[in-house]
Amino acid sequence: MASSEEILTISELSAHLRVHPTTIYRLLREGRIPGFRVGSAWRFSRAAIEVWEHGQVGPIDGDGTPTRKAKGRKPRK
Repeated sequence: MASSEEILTISELSAHLRVHPTTIYRLLREGRIPGFRVGSAWRFSRAAIEVWEHGQVGPIDGDGTPTRKAKGRKPRK
C-alpha cells in the first residue's frame, strides 16, 4: 500500500510486533490494542498502532532507560 493511512491485517500486525496471532486476539479481547472490525476480520491502523507502541514504554529512569518492574515472587527478607 502506498497510502499514508496504512491498514494492517492480523497476520501483518503479528509479523510487525513479532508475536503469535493468538497474542493479538488476546490483546483485542482485553481491550489493550486499538483495532476495528470489517465484517468478521480485524484491521489495524498503522498510525494508531505506532501511537500504542510508544505508549507501551514504562516510566523512564534518570539515565534514560525504561524502568522495569520485577515479576514473580517478592524477594526474601
